[in-house]
Amino acid sequence: MSDVIGVGVDLCSVPRIARAMEREHFMQRVYTQEERAYLKSRGKSAPQSAAAMFAAKEAVAKALGTGFAQGIMPEQIEVTHTGSGQPGARLTGAAQARLEQMGGGRILLSLSHEGDTAIAFALIQ
Repeated sequence: MSDVIGVGVDLCSVPRIARAMEREHFMQRVYTQEERAYLKSRGKSAPQSAAAMFAAKEAVAKALGTGFAQGIMPEQIEVTHTGSGQPGARLTGAAQARLEQMGGGRILLSLSHEGDTAIAFALIQ
């Protein structure tokens, strides 16, 4: 088993993200084109999914040891999903550079939401 080199967790308010989703600037600044397409496909559950994805971006940034600083921005952390729905992360820019600097190779994500709250847990190996 690979060593754990970074851990992050984050909680996010679904109503707060639902309100923010009404602003196109927020959507463009935070979510990649692929993430926005995924959210559009979620229908009425889009705010819960968006909140979980936002929490995932925060959790990964924390696992990187920087948060959203040192040039790391939310859109550089893309939340992906396998055909079975398993979440993952694809990094670009400063986020990818930080992962490489840490010697990280694999990011594991777990996302959940219940009612007005979403949570994400990130682990870097």
